[in-house]
Amino acid sequence: MAVGAEFQAHVLDLLAELRPVARRMFGGVGILRDGAMFALLSRDAMYFRVDATTRPRFEAAGCAPFRYLRAGREVSIETYYAVPDGLYDEPEALVLWARDAVAAALRGQKTRRRAKG
Repeated sequence: MAVGAEFQAHVLDLLAELRPVARRMFGGVGILRDGAMFALLSRDAMYFRVDATTRPRFEAAGCAPFRYLRAGREVSIETYYAVPDGLYDEPEALVLWARDAVAAALRGQKTRRRAKG
């Protein structure tokens, strides 16, 4: 799940107006804003946080959830979906999708807090 330094720098540059914070984790990189992880970098691919509101747009674009192998089995993380390839060439559109991912991450935090309380 290693992430290349050039790819990470490129992503942070594309998302600069959101003032993202990168945090290394388990060989990948989490991208945060306002304390919420809204993107995940793994093997030079980016995945945005989704929820019931945003997932249909990713599915309509043909995107798949984040997957990795663990102990020989494929694990799927349904809360992060691959960013459509074409968005890397459309920085303004990428930022709009990223803003939706931030909103999904913040909604997810609120849901977890209510479940704990």
